[in-house]
Amino acid sequence: MVTNKTLAEKIIDFNKQLHYQGDLPPDFQVLNPYLGNPETLVVMQQFYHTYYNDTSSRKFIIGINPSRHGAGVTGVPFTDTKRLEHVCGIPMESAHTHEISSVFLYDMITEFGGAQAFYKQYYINSPFPLAIVRRTKENKWINANYYDDRNLFEMVKPFMINSLKKHISLGLDTSEAFVLGKKNVTFIEKINREEQLFEKLTVLEHPRYIQQYKSKDRDLYINKYIGVLGT
Repeated sequence: MVTNKTLAEKIIDFNKQLHYQGDLPPDFQVLNPYLGNPETLVVMQQFYHTYYNDTSSRKFIIGINPSRHGAGVTGVPFTDTKRLEHVCGIPMESAHTHEISSVFLYDMITEFGGAQAFYKQYYINSPFPLAIVRRTKENKWINANYYDDRNLFEMVKPFMINSLKKHISLGLDTSEAFVLGKKNVTFIEKINREEQLFEKLTVLEHPRYIQQYKSKDRDLYINKYIGVLGT
């Protein structure tokens, strides 16, 4: 008898096959968290089996690309090891990270009604679902966004389009998607005009921006998120 895969199984399959083979400008690199640390694959699977072990549709919250200290370690978008363990109940032994976007997101999730309620309705990922880093003049590697360099965006754009289509094919609701970051949405809108992926795009301020520049008003932004995403 043929059985439909759960959303968890589909997401895990998607993550396992992630591999970027395209070109990159000088001084940029792509990091695949699932190749660097075997435990990342384990905790990522635990997370999706916990919150997505059904066949229900979800609405899509679209980030930029994973950070080195969030999904770049845990394999779970906007989730550092602290939130993974203390909110989701999934400890990670091989790494310990703190990521400021994760702090805001999980504070908002708490106000929403908790992780179970939130992830029952929403799926978070990125159009470029692998971490990007850039080499500085001091020869250090720092987080980079896919739009930080025009050539970078043009090089990764086909991969982004393909990734967005694969995300949608998991069974997501395409009537409205929620895009994190005002700069991010200009690029997602461009792709959406060309590819007609979503009926409506709604933009929310990026958690990192809120934590870094608007921390005094973070409760207002949490209320804004709740108002837009609904309960």
